[in-house]
Amino acid sequence: MLTIPAAIGYVRSDISGLRQQWDEIQIRSVARRLGYTLAKTIVSGPYTENPVQRLIDTVQTREAEAVIVPSADHFDGEVPTELVAVADVITVSPEQTYARWIIPPDAPADMGSR
Repeated sequence: MLTIPAAIGYVRSDISGLRQQWDEIQIRSVARRLGYTLAKTIVSGPYTENPVQRLIDTVQTREAEAVIVPSADHFDGEVPTELVAVADVITVSPEQTYARWIIPPDAPADMGSR
């Protein structure tokens, strides 16, 4: 049986402002086009405590393969490496994928340093 990979949407309400609904529509559209099931969209605000850790926890709980976000601005301009360690991060605009590095268990120990 073929399983469709799950994705989590992420929006910061203070960044989206009046465009929040449009940003969420764009996230759903990209998820569908790339073959993901959008399991949930998390909305954080400027006072949300540990938003990236909350997102990581949700990714792990939902066993999501990707996080889709309107732009890197929703991470203060830089996609967090700790998030990319657990899921691919896809920005809608510009459309870009920050992919996880998956190192096979039988790879040489120094492979990550190349």
